[in-house]
Formats: sequence, structure tokens, C-alpha cells
Amino acid sequence: MLTIIGLGPGNPLSLPPRAFSLLTDTQTARTILVRTVRHPVFEAEPLAARLRDGAYIALDDEYESNQSFDDVYAAIVARVLRVAAGAGAEGEVVYAVPGHPLVGESTVARLLPQAKAQGIPTRIVGAPSFVEASLELLAEAVTGDLHVLDALLLDPKAPSPPAALRTGGPMLLYQVHSRDVASDTKLALMRAGYPDNFPVVLIQAAGIPGREKRITLPLYELDRRQDHDHLTSVWVPDLPTSERRPSFAELVAVMARLRHPENGCPWDLKQSHESLKPYVIEEAHEVVDAIDSGDPEKLSEELGDLLLQVVFHAQLASEEGVFDSEDVCTGIVEKLVRRHPHIFGETTVTGADEVLANWQAIKATEKGNADRLSLLDGIPQSLPALLAALETSKRVVKVGFEWPDIGGVLDKAVEEFAELRAEIERDDAPRERIAAELG
Repeated sequence: MLTIIGLGPGNPLSLPPRAFSLLTDTQTARTILVRTVRHPVFEAEPLAARLRDGAYIALDDEYESNQSFDDVYAAIVARVLRVAAGAGAEGEVVYAVPGHPLVGESTVARLLPQAKAQGIPTRIVGAPSFVEASLELLAEAVTGDLHVLDALLLDPKAPSPPAALRTGGPMLLYQVHSRDVASDTKLALMRAGYPDNFPVVLIQAAGIPGREKRITLPLYELDRRQDHDHLTSVWVPDLPTSERRPSFAELVAVMARLRHPENGCPWDLKQSHESLKPYVIEEAHEVVDAIDSGDPEKLSEELGDLLLQVVFHAQLASEEGVFDSEDVCTGIVEKLVRRHPHIFGETTVTGADEVLANWQAIKATEKGNADRLSLLDGIPQSLPALLAALETSKRVVKVGFEWPDIGGVLDKAVEEFAELRAEIERDDAPRERIAAELG
């Protein structure tokens, strides 16, 4: 049996009786592993004495021998599982973690499914978590959304901020144990739209009498202090809607509001997929112009206009019960993952040409493409003539329809022109034949 117990936020008096009994009982033979003894409950008797006597196996050494937190957690889980498996069906192993085992504890999140897979029975002995202790210190009543996030997962260089940073509701960020983590947290929040001077609260030693404190400071000062440690968290109040950067979901909501059948915009309500076709083309051309201009602000604006067309069509389809914006996003994400097996799978490539070849091979097997009989199938009929000719040329080149120099191209052009002229000069030439030669 593997018993996973919580140590609470730090106050020895908050340790539940069952957990206290397991940690102090000297009559029953059991192995007790502790993720870290850097926890205030081990500073108080009788746990301090038990620690000195070697009653607990501290796993702190894993933090020194591994390069990343991910490696640390993996090593701790593997070690606990080895001990639990070695104890057999009759043995008892205890694994103690700070706070509540099921709140913000990465090792337990990994441990439970792996123990189940190995047939090791588990039970949870809970304790107050840092969440309750922090809310008590802040005197904050939560009646709506509360986002609890591991600050170590915030990467200010990620392509986009985590979704939780862009949604409504306050946030409690834990494991802000150093200035580096505080800096990443600050930058991630700023990138998500929080103003530089937005007030946040630094929480230290929540739930530990005589040591707990809260410090309100502007966001830009979050990493300027020297006292971050393993008991540091950050409270981020709800960002008012008026100050929040709009998200893609809000764009979808605005479009739905404009199309509201009773009080929407008259012009937007009149539109259809057909009526919007010219605007899609127009906005795409304006994006190209913005790229050519070299003006990033203009490009950003024009990309927004083009994105509006995507959302507009998705809203129309949603009203028809066909698909919606979420389906559009799902489709393109799945397509990108599927067509990049060298990134998301086991395929290896040697260069861009091989990537393109794989892309085309995968594309040919997908729904809607597998039944194409001709190399020229799938060229959009709405393409302008020159673009259609260019796409046709690109495709036929792949099967050898090309010439080594311009002379061959000119000879072919003369030949095709002669065939067109011959058809035109025939009195009985059908229009279809003339059109075919003109093509």
C-alpha cells in the first residue's frame, strides 16, 4: 500500500491527525519518504526529532542531481514506485508532500497513474493546501473563477501566453521561488496584457504563524526583491474587462453580437457567404500590400481585417449548424500536426524539399484529396487566369512538362497559338473547342 499524505502549508497545528499519526507512529513498521524536508512542520517537535533520528527518507538530493524540475519529478516518482513495489502487498510505504497531495503537486499527478498501471494500491490523506492558506491571508472570498497556476510553467518566450492568463478571474501563481521565476512570471503577465503598474500581491509563508506576510507591489517590481523562496506565491487580482486585451474568443463573441437576429447590425445581418466573397479577396490583397510596404503596424491591421472574414464566415456557418470557429481552429491544428510528422511524430527529414514531398504525400491521402484522378484536380476555379496558369505550370513541372531553356517555351507557345487560330478559322468549330485551345 502506498499512502500519500499532505503536510499542509506549514503550520504544524494544521497537520491533520491521520497524517500526524502516520509521521510519528513508532509502533508500526513503515517506510516514509518525504519529497522535501525543507518544510516548517519538520522544524517542530516531535517531527524534528524523528527527522534527526533518520525516520524519514528525504528526497531533496534529487534536486541536486537533476538538471530540470521535470527530471527531478520523474526521478522522485521512479524512486517512490521502486520502494512501494519492493515493499510488496503487505508492506506500507508513506510518501509525504507539502500542502494537499492533489493540489499543485506535480509528483503526485505523475505518481497516481503510474502506480495504478503497476498494480500498486494507493490512498490519499489530505491536508490544507497553500490555496486556502493564501486566501485566508489575503482575506479574499472566491465566488467565481480562480486560476491556480504553476509559475514554473510560464514561459515569456512562448508563441502565446497560456490561456489561463487571458481569461477572467483572479490567479494564484505558486512556486515563485526565485528572482528568475519571478521575472518570467512578470514578463508572461505583461505579455498577456497586464499593465506594468498592475497591483499584485507577493505571498510568503502563507499559513505559518509569525512568518506569513503579504506585500502589495506593482507588477514591474515583482522580480526586484531578494526574498523569494520555496514558500513564495503571487496573487494576481482579476484584470478588469476594460483593461484586458481582447482575445480570439472575444472577437468571435463580437461577431455573434453583430449577427444577433433581434438587435444586431443591419448590414452584418444582410451578409451571406456569397456576398462576402469579394471582401475575402480584397482583404487578402491588402495583406499582400501591407507586406510589400514593410509597415508592421499596417500588416497587423490588415491581418485583423482578414481574420474578421474568417470569423464572419464561421459565424454564418455556426448559425446554419454546419461548423463554428472552434471547428476551424481544430481542423487547421490537426492538419498542421498531421502534415509535420518530423516535428510531432517519429519521421526524420534531411531538408525542406523532403518536408514538401512528405506534405504532398500526406495531403494526397486526406479526405477530399484521395479521389482526385488528375494532377490538375483541385486547382480552384475562382483563381484569376494568371494565377491558375502559374499553379498549373507548377504542377505539370513535377511530371516533366518543362523545357531546358526559353526557346522551348516560345516554340510551344507558337504551336498552341497556331492550334487556336486553326480552330477559330474553322466555320464549324464548336465554342468548346476554341475555349479548350485558348486554355
